[in-house]
Amino acid sequence: MRRAVATAAQVARATAGATEGPSDPLTEHRISTLDDGVRVVTERMDNVRSVALGFWIASGSAMEPDDQAGLSHMLEHMLFRGTDSYRSEEIDQIFDAMGAEINAGTDREATSLYTRVLDRHLERALGVMGEMVWKPRFEDLDAEREVVLEEIAMYEDDPQDRVFDVLGEAVFGTHPLGRAVIGRAEVVRAIELDGLRAFHAERYLPPSVVVAAAGSVDHDELVEMVKAASAPSTTADSVDENGAAASASVRAQPTAKAAAAKMAAPSFERRVRFLRKDTEQYHVCLGGRGIPRHDERRFALRVMEGVLGGTSSSRLFQEVREKRGLAYSVFSFSNLHAHTGEVGLYVGTRPDNLSEAIATIAH
Repeated sequence: MRRAVATAAQVARATAGATEGPSDPLTEHRISTLDDGVRVVTERMDNVRSVALGFWIASGSAMEPDDQAGLSHMLEHMLFRGTDSYRSEEIDQIFDAMGAEINAGTDREATSLYTRVLDRHLERALGVMGEMVWKPRFEDLDAEREVVLEEIAMYEDDPQDRVFDVLGEAVFGTHPLGRAVIGRAEVVRAIELDGLRAFHAERYLPPSVVVAAAGSVDHDELVEMVKAASAPSTTADSVDENGAAASASVRAQPTAKAAAAKMAAPSFERRVRFLRKDTEQYHVCLGGRGIPRHDERRFALRVMEGVLGGTSSSRLFQEVREKRGLAYSVFSFSNLHAHTGEVGLYVGTRPDNLSEAIATIAH
């Protein structure tokens, strides 16, 4: 998995050509919404010469039905298999020549494609990335399928990774939020080219895409670049019921984000899950229901995590590792999603230390 994730969202107001939210003296970012629905978010930093640039698409594992589990992740891989204008190797060579790296990642609620380039390379990088998002060629599906199956096998061999998804199953039950982002091998084996193309057409819609940039960037210039690299238009503009111009393709199809909002809420209850594997350590997670990412309590949660298990001076680290030597790795964490969240802690310890480690954590 080429990895990472972030999100950006804010209400925008209408102006000619693009819409922009009211200025806020407490923030340094700007956001515009293009006619097709793509949102462009920037924050200028005058003391750097580089730009961190990313596309975020509202397509993640929590938005997939069971028979599509893992297609967001599979599609993320296929973005690198060439576009209408660039072969797969050529994409890598272009970013190598700019002294940059391009990467991608999938999480439960988004897919991201991102890079960091010198400001003079911004337009070139954006043009290539725009083609990767809007016009993937879907070449070499069989080869990339094998890559993803190897990644799934590698993941299944690592209990320290898998334990967090085991906790997800315990916290969220059968809800898609409790499913591993990487997906299921049987789904990856079964997907054919037409099915993956259809999945892309359903998920990679302009209103589901945010283009974000921070660094040596001019907002208005980036907006024009994004317009030039925008999604190919398949339908003529029409007029909505309020008389405003709107793309028929945008109006006709619900976005993945809207589909996610309609999902039933998880059923939270006490659950215990175990995965048996022959290892030297027990990998243990304890956790439960958390808060959504826009909840004002998230700031207090970050403070609490710092005190409990987020730093080397935290109580868990000091009591479990430093004073008692019961574990090498012990920490607390949280995952904040659009409508709910998860809190938890992790410890890895040998069988003879397990009881004391759990008792210390509980205390």
